Amino acid sequence: MNLQAFEFSVVDNVGHIRLNQPEKGNPFNAAFCAEFSALAVECSENPGVQAVLIDAAGPNFSVGGDLKEFLQEPETLPAKFKRLTANLHMGVARFARNDQPIVVAAHNLVVGGAVALVAGADFVYATPGSRFYAAFGAIGVCGDTGISHYLPRRVGSRKATEFLILNETWSAETAVRNGLINGVVEESELFAHCMGLATRLAQGPTAVYGRMRRLLLSTYDQSIETQLEMEATAMAECARAPEALEAMAKLMKKTR
Repeated sequence: MNLQAFEFSVVDNVGHIRLNQPEKGNPFNAAFCAEFSALAVECSENPGVQAVLIDAAGPNFSVGGDLKEFLQEPETLPAKFKRLTANLHMGVARFARNDQPIVVAAHNLVVGGAVALVAGADFVYATPGSRFYAAFGAIGVCGDTGISHYLPRRVGSRKATEFLILNETWSAETAVRNGLINGVVEESELFAHCMGLATRLAQGPTAVYGRMRRLLLSTYDQSIETQLEMEATAMAECARAPEALEAMAKLMKKTR
């Protein structure tokens, strides 16, 4: 793929996506939004990708929206936002529906849409000095990238409201305590830790993970009866795969 805002490679069945505009702070700009959508398709259609790792080049994970780009021809900003989010949000939605679990290695500054990206991932580890800054209210916008969907699911509606409306900055410790991220790893060990987890996931039952991810995504939107039926249907689909029977037989041998 010919990319400007990212680097992409596949190693040990892990699709490694690296934000790669370090000189700009890895902003969410036009190139980022278009390529993020394209990468969601690539990860879903590439049979060699069984898990995804997202990290970033440079001193910070991401400064969020590209204010310099936003302020070019400011009279066109409403239309620009619609065009940018058309690409960005398609990528968010497709990554959410893909089978492959997503691991994020977030270091230092994580701002705005990047916080939403973190909230939408399955596993997130950060560095001790990481800071998660809401930022949207500070620039007069309400938020995108799925922040209003994912953040309340991760941290609860009270904490999400405080974070966004009070324009808070959370330390790595606070982010762990509130449930935004899984844990904290020294910066020198962050990539290896997250790649190790992604590689472990890539060796697992990807189709099963996909069904788990989609069931967890729908849990707040469905009645208990609908969610139960979705679970039953997904279980039946899993049972059609020979890997399920093999795994059951293997476990049964161990417990004898």
